Formats: sequence, C-alpha cells, structure tokens
Amino acid sequence: MFYHFFKNVVLIPLLRWVFRPKVEGMGYLPQSGAAIIAGNHLSFSDHFMMPVMVKRRITFLAKMEYFTGKGLKGRLIAAFFRGIGGIPVDRSGKEAAQAAVDTALGVLERGELLGIYPEGTRSHDGRLYKGKVGVAAMALKSGAPVIPCAMIGTFEAQPTGRLLPRLVPITIRFGEPLDFSRYAGMEDHRAVLRAVTDEIMYAILKLSEQEYVDTYAAEAKAALRLAPPAAGPADRDLVRHGGHGGHESTNRPAAA
Repeated sequence: MFYHFFKNVVLIPLLRWVFRPKVEGMGYLPQSGAAIIAGNHLSFSDHFMMPVMVKRRITFLAKMEYFTGKGLKGRLIAAFFRGIGGIPVDRSGKEAAQAAVDTALGVLERGELLGIYPEGTRSHDGRLYKGKVGVAAMALKSGAPVIPCAMIGTFEAQPTGRLLPRLVPITIRFGEPLDFSRYAGMEDHRAVLRAVTDEIMYAILKLSEQEYVDTYAAEAKAALRLAPPAAGPADRDLVRHGGHGGHESTNRPAAA
C-alpha cells in the first residue's frame, strides 16, 4: 500500500514532471517473470529515479544502515525502504550476506523484479568499481536473466552529502538481458562467480561509459580516508622555501 501510494502520488509527479529523466532500452525489461536489474550506483537518488520509470515493482537490496538511521531523517528513510519492501543487507559478515541472498532469491522465485547494485556502495567519485559476486550467485541459483542498467547524471545531481538533487539531465539506460544458463549448477565455483560478475560489470560499463577501477568501492573509500591530507598553500610555500627561516631546503636527493 505504502509503495503504490508513494510511487504513484509522490514520486511519479515529482520526478517525471520536474526532473524529466530520459529512459533508453525500456523494451529490454520483461513484462512478467523474474529478472535481476543490476546497475551502477552513483547517488541516493538512484533508488528513486529508476524505479519510478519502470511500471513493475522492483524490490531492492539496500544496506542495513538505511533501516537503522537515527533522528527524523533516519526514521523517514527507514520507513521508505520498509514500505517498498527493501531487503536490508548486513555487510558485516558472510552469514549476514547469505541471509540477504536467500531473501532475494525468494523475490525471484515469486517471479518479481530484483534490483541490486553490484558495487555494494555508492561511488564516491563517479567512477565504476569492481562488482561483488553476490549478483552472480543470485543469477545462477535462480536462473533469472540479468538486465544491466546505467544511471547517467545522478552523480552530478546528488553526490554523496548533498540533501536535495540538482536539476541536471538524467538518463536511465537499460541493456540487453544477460543469460548465464551455461553456468547452471556452478554457483559454488568462485572463478565462475567472478567471471559472471565481471561480465555484468562490463555490460554496465558499456552503457554508462564510466571510467572503470578494478578495486572494490568500499576499499577505495577506506584508502581515501587513510590517505594523508593534501598540502595546503601554506605547507607548499614552507616546503618551497625550506622552513620558517625562508632559506632554501637542503633536504634534496643526492646528485648522481
């Protein structure tokens, strides 16, 4: 009830009439039956923009933090994701992740659409990062086709930390369904899961035309947090003049 009210009364008028997203490849989406929609993840608004343009309901895997937020904002976000039937993903361990996979498989067994972001988290810099193999496991265990999807423009509209999206051109691009029936029964082979995931990510890459980074987004974010801060203008001036005395530094590489 909440899902249909929120989508049809709130989101559709707001997003279709105000943001006017352009949709390409809508014909690749099945009118019935199970399918996995695997997309890049650039912005919180991805959760709204793409589902609004698809007539069928899409159940998304969403990080646990969306369901446990504090304060008014946190409660509203949690209510929204619960209302649309979002599946919380606990990223703290393999057992928790397996529980999310099992729940997602139930969605597909019912012949519904499942939405997933294989990167596991939003891109912090607009690039496409390495996909996690959960999407491959779901595809092989369910036999459902995977439909690649690219969100274009949502990073510029609402990067991480921005509360309200800007009015910029947004395109939602669907690609040809990917069939992995040739790998049936091989869902326990790590190499197969990696190959299937990489094929999915390559299809997303072709649609989005992003720069690709062969590392996980979460690892890239962690490395960025641990990196030393860039030198400011005062620091660079200090290095250039060799310290507070204003003399040129003698701490140089030895001459060959």
